[in-house]
Amino acid sequence: MIISALLTAVGLNLLFTVLLFALYSILRKQPGNLSIYVPRLLASDGGTQTRAHFNIDNILPSVGWVRAAWQPSEEDLLASSGLDGVVFMRIFVFCLRVFSVAGILGILVLVPVNYLGDQLNNIDFSDLPNKSIDLFSISNVDDGSNRLWFHFSAAYVITAFVCYLLYNEYRYLSTKRLAHFMTSKPMPHHFTILVRGIPVRGGASISSTVERFFMDYYPSTYLSHVVVRQTSKLRHLINDAENAYRRLTHLKSIPRATQNGGSSAGTGGFLGLFRKKDPVILYTKKLEDLEENVRLHQSEVNMAGEEIPAAFVCFKSRFGAASCINMPQSDNPTEWVTEPAPEPRDVYWPFFSTSFMQRWISKFIVFVASIFLIIIFLLVAAFIQGLTYLEQLEIWLPFLKNILEIAVVSQLITGYLPSLLLHLLSSQIPPLMKLFSTMQGFIANSDIEKSACGKMLWFTIWSVFFANVLTGSVTSQLQIFLDPKNIPALLAVVVPGQASFFIAYVVTSWTSVSSELTQTMALLSHIFSCPCSRKESNGKINVPSISYHSEIPRILLFSLLGLTYFILAPIILPFILVYFCIGYIIYRNQLLFVYTPKYDTGGRFWPIVHNTTIFSLVLMHIIVIGIFGLKKLPLASSLILPLPILTLLFNEYCNKRFLPVFRAYSAEALIKKDREGENNPEMMDFYEKLVTAYHDPALMPLRRSFTSNDRHSPLLS
Repeated sequence: MIISALLTAVGLNLLFTVLLFALYSILRKQPGNLSIYVPRLLASDGGTQTRAHFNIDNILPSVGWVRAAWQPSEEDLLASSGLDGVVFMRIFVFCLRVFSVAGILGILVLVPVNYLGDQLNNIDFSDLPNKSIDLFSISNVDDGSNRLWFHFSAAYVITAFVCYLLYNEYRYLSTKRLAHFMTSKPMPHHFTILVRGIPVRGGASISSTVERFFMDYYPSTYLSHVVVRQTSKLRHLINDAENAYRRLTHLKSIPRATQNGGSSAGTGGFLGLFRKKDPVILYTKKLEDLEENVRLHQSEVNMAGEEIPAAFVCFKSRFGAASCINMPQSDNPTEWVTEPAPEPRDVYWPFFSTSFMQRWISKFIVFVASIFLIIIFLLVAAFIQGLTYLEQLEIWLPFLKNILEIAVVSQLITGYLPSLLLHLLSSQIPPLMKLFSTMQGFIANSDIEKSACGKMLWFTIWSVFFANVLTGSVTSQLQIFLDPKNIPALLAVVVPGQASFFIAYVVTSWTSVSSELTQTMALLSHIFSCPCSRKESNGKINVPSISYHSEIPRILLFSLLGLTYFILAPIILPFILVYFCIGYIIYRNQLLFVYTPKYDTGGRFWPIVHNTTIFSLVLMHIIVIGIFGLKKLPLASSLILPLPILTLLFNEYCNKRFLPVFRAYSAEALIKKDREGENNPEMMDFYEKLVTAYHDPALMPLRRSFTSNDRHSPLLS
């Protein structure tokens, strides 16, 4: 019955996936005037062309986009999406390699060993759809059977193979990061640091204090500085002005039937009386007032009284900036605190105005809110998990008993509905985690996303994996981990029992990752806000960027499921392998033709991937130790004990060997790069641009574009 429900879920998701692939293939071939949220794709395909005649090819699906996504090299991907895009795709490459080998071992060796266990009296291959998934898991192997040594050997083989691939990937990406730095053009954030906690004494301004300090201690390398100013109110005014300008351009783009000889002074009314004001005139006046308020507030902000004790300090060399970061600048560690500056486009300006105490309070509030969110989600997940058991569902909802007796309905509810609901709920969490990270006071969007990625990762592992494995109340789940000795035995009992649920969860993910092609949510948003979509009549589209904080944890969750169930229920491996195959080609297409990077961390997401994979391996080892204990094979449990220790030692070695490369560039690399630019005449132009690179965009001058005949010019200069 369980396998029959899974087959129903597989069939539904295959149908949805094929339909989404076909829809995307059709949309990709449409003329450029079709409004679909794939701007880089339309641009690359020459989306401005139109066809006056009917062409059957435009409504037939094709796989040409697969070839277009497959052919570009890694260098093309690097040029298109930066090193972060390369690292993201290397996650798929790594997982494909791991689960290709794991799938071969699991399906060809472990599944037959499990199914042909001695506990089966009669093997009826014709009745496989009605068999329990447990018949294909390690639970079907007799206690103390010598067949368990196949599983023991597989644990060592897959651990060695995963560690080998992790080492190679860490080495390759660290080399790639250094090579990318050595071949890159001069970047402002390599020459700039952020200084906070600037002490002001004797009535001096913050700007003069910064200049005097760095001229005294760094006279040969100091170039200039930009003091951060309080611009929160100014940003609200600019946002209001931008909204008014967009509304105005939208109104001007709408044909209006004038009355009374084409008079534009007003509209409507009776015999020229009681006319309503023309909305174009109203919004023009509103925009004039807002622009004037913006200019007045900008002049006020430029006064010294609006300065914040923080500044971007620019140096003449990369080594000069790095040396200033890596040593304390004052005997008081709370003063002249230095940190690397983000890219100018990566700066998140609102939180510069927060004090140290405000940031500390924000972190505490976020910590409490995150725990509260996990508890709520655990309660919801426990209810969803109950849907997989018809008996429990009939107790909760007795009036549905007759409906649940229908075979198709019961299969859909037990095999498809729980995983679908969990996916829908999980999709609402990433925006909340990003909001929590924003509240913590980070001054770079990349830091916000990295922090949100960490929160999402642990939330996903706990709320999706453990919440469904350790069913019950939150208190009972926490009590489980208060007695570490019982953890392996407990996990060995409860984890195999949820194999069918996680197989359905992986299968349901085929549809969610396929919907990435058509940008389903963005497309629906575009359809429902169609009038507003024409507010920017210049034809420019806000090109999206990939959300690493939501996509990376989801990929790593499937990696964790594959590794933990490799020994227990290897039948899950083909479904996970299909997910990574679909995801590889889809996200490669998106990174090349749809998304554009808003920042580049230089591949700093990879250490998160490495550490999570190590955690998955150790979790697998703990479960296997418990399994062999329950299966009355204590020798195998004892021989597995060195495996998690060796894995953690391997992780420590990799962190010592490669992690420093991802944290900062070496003095050797910085000095070599500085020497290359000593005789470069373009460096003088770069220094001139560096002086203004970190000016707050809110202080840039406005341009009164609404009074010109060109309605397409931007509000901000």
